[in-house]
Amino acid sequence: MTNQGLDAFAAWVEDLMRERGYDIDSPRGGGKSRIADEAGVHRAAVTRLLQRQSMPDLETTRRLARVLGVPVRAMLIRSGRLTAEELADPHDYLASPSPGADFGRRPTLEEVADLLGVPADRREMFVRVVEQFLPSEAEAEVAQVHEAREVRADRRVLVETAAAAPTAD
Repeated sequence: MTNQGLDAFAAWVEDLMRERGYDIDSPRGGGKSRIADEAGVHRAAVTRLLQRQSMPDLETTRRLARVLGVPVRAMLIRSGRLTAEELADPHDYLASPSPGADFGRRPTLEEVADLLGVPADRREMFVRVVEQFLPSEAEAEVAQVHEAREVRADRRVLVETAAAAPTAD
């Protein structure tokens, strides 16, 4: 990474830290220690980044992303470690129709496993584990019926509220 790239990344991270209330500017503000503690990383790693001495390692980057509330993907791209092309956005994959696919359909668990990079020899186990946390088809249908009833009830309340509201003449 170039010094210019490190400078740009560090400046972006500094802005995020300030926006989230970390006092990183005053010597006794405690912001560097606080973010390091919350992220579970060494204060020295935060200091080296903010002083433009070195880029944090992957685990530190991941932990800082979590604390700062930004996607790890954004941190990796902004850091220059990967390009947007090298790190495809899973939302793009799910939102763009592939040839012969039903646009807007829910992806299969096998497709999700592929998207997440689950090794082929572990996909069957992945699918079995994830299925345990998903509602059955019957439960999903019941949930849809309840949701539709709630939407109708909300509409009814809005109509009644609008009808009861005094009009300006």
